Amino acid sequence: MRFAGKRVLVTGGARGIGAATAAAFLREGAVVAIGARTQQSFDAFAAEHRGARIMPALGEIGTQKQAATVVAQAVTAFGGLDVLVNSAGYFAEVKVEDVDQAHWNQTMDTNVAGTFFCSQAALPALKASHGNIVNVASDAGIIGYPLGAVYSASKAAVVNMTRAMVLELAQQIRINCVCPGNVDTDMIRQAAEATGDPATYLKAAHERSPMKRMARPSEVADAILYLASTDAGFVNGAILSIDGGGVCGF
Repeated sequence: MRFAGKRVLVTGGARGIGAATAAAFLREGAVVAIGARTQQSFDAFAAEHRGARIMPALGEIGTQKQAATVVAQAVTAFGGLDVLVNSAGYFAEVKVEDVDQAHWNQTMDTNVAGTFFCSQAALPALKASHGNIVNVASDAGIIGYPLGAVYSASKAAVVNMTRAMVLELAQQIRINCVCPGNVDTDMIRQAAEATGDPATYLKAAHERSPMKRMARPSEVADAILYLASTDAGFVNGAILSIDGGGVCGF
């Protein structure tokens, strides 16, 4: 019960990596605010965790004002905050020549602005509790992806944002980052369906890793909880790959 009594906000907490992370914090005694775009998304998560100590933190996070509103819901309800996990993300595969302003804006607003402005809004509460932030980036923030120029750029921004923020804030809070490879979530399955040949896409997703499989959401959640825990008390600015060795090369 490493997080007994701790107050946690997980953005994107109703699905995928975020949902697995929120569930893991709950098992270890935390109270958790589930960041979700809609009440419906939160309700779907809540239906699987009846009786859990959860609350919704609803809304978009792509602007400073929106992010502050979402964070304020958690801080107000809990009377503070100990951990922020920036897990909300947007992913779509688009050829460079087909990228339009809408795709660029949606990717950058969610992945970069959302991460930054949620972190900014949470700083007063996290400083007061000597808490910490865990950002969810991607191996695409370390190596390039075909059809993912915009996504890769957004996650590279999260990686270096993490480092830069540590240089300012290391004596007050810890900030770390995980970089998952392909993870078996509904997000990657939706990307597979969009190709028209999901079986081939998913086979390639497994083959990308030298371990020849995708990560389970729970494996990413385990790494996030380690970084958020006192076990990682001297870990600050870490960029932790969780990709079965994918960034080692091809």
